[in-house]
Amino acid sequence: MIEHIHKNGFQSRNDLNYFLTELKESEIGLYSYHSKMLQMISTQIDSAQKALVQLRKNGRETGTLKFAKYAEFRVFTYNQSGFDITQIGNTDLLHLSKIGSMQIRIHRNIPQDIKQITVTKSKSGKWYACITCDVYTNLPKINLTKSVGIDVGIKNLVYDSDGFVTLNPLNYTKLLKPLARVQRKISRRQPESNNHKKAVKFYQIIHERIKNRRKDFLHQLSTRYAKKYDVVFVERLAKLNMIKNNRLARNILDSGWGTFTNMLDYKCMLVEVPARNTTIDCSRCGNMVPKSIAVRTHRCDVCGLTLDRDHNAAINILKKGLDIFNIKLPQDCGKKRLWRSQWGSVKQEEATGHSVEVHQAYLKSITINGVRRR
Repeated sequence: MIEHIHKNGFQSRNDLNYFLTELKESEIGLYSYHSKMLQMISTQIDSAQKALVQLRKNGRETGTLKFAKYAEFRVFTYNQSGFDITQIGNTDLLHLSKIGSMQIRIHRNIPQDIKQITVTKSKSGKWYACITCDVYTNLPKINLTKSVGIDVGIKNLVYDSDGFVTLNPLNYTKLLKPLARVQRKISRRQPESNNHKKAVKFYQIIHERIKNRRKDFLHQLSTRYAKKYDVVFVERLAKLNMIKNNRLARNILDSGWGTFTNMLDYKCMLVEVPARNTTIDCSRCGNMVPKSIAVRTHRCDVCGLTLDRDHNAAINILKKGLDIFNIKLPQDCGKKRLWRSQWGSVKQEEATGHSVEVHQAYLKSITINGVRRR
């Protein structure tokens, strides 16, 4: 592999580390940095080189490596040594060699066996430390009876086979006006001036706020499904082809379907099924009912089934997923699987005197911003 990399004009990781020792002799300032941190940069370059070689083997057209400018390099890694986490009183401290100690906020309990710490500076100026450690745990047993099919969309971010619907918050769309105002301010400022830099920083803060809201909402939603179900079936979507539609591209990217499925993948068992005809096929009789995107209700002329098109697709996704494990659902599951909220079934709602519409209105109020309100 190293010989192949040399043929492509690349250097191996060991050669890069050797060049680093020679570079230290001419650049005395490099001695003020931790040695393992500098060696991890050589590892990153070597990984990028191998990735380019593999892409070329797969027939992809690749360019050359692009290195970040000094002011734009925002990530560095301490591997194996040079770091320590201590506690003095109620204050948690992170010590990094050649840098010093700093106060940190720990979000969860950290095991003692820490392997690596990656420090990142966001564009808004905030610093984050990602800690990598070995955690030994026993994998839980998978119960296929606790499974659900999920259909993702734009109007409804998630519609599952049990009838639970989550509206799409569309965080980017809500902050389009503030972004437009900041962009106008940036265009009026003199480039490279302090006022221009301040406007750009505020623009980056708004984008980071959008990203944090989206991730927080998707984490809450994926955790809710991971706690309730052992297996989640989703469609295998060609997202890169879908965003070629200029009318839907912004909302598709704002929804974060890929981020949501990735979160489900490491929180529970995720199984992708083919997306062909999941919306067209009737979930009860299998009859094909073609419909455009504007038609939001599935009505079958053969069996008379009428329900939301996303609900029908979610049931078909669940059936396709269970077919992989040779498990069949009853034919009338589309009729019996009515609205089921996080507070219970329809019968329980009728017993308590609360209607389905009341629960839907309350669900709408708590899922718009991704925060549950009492």
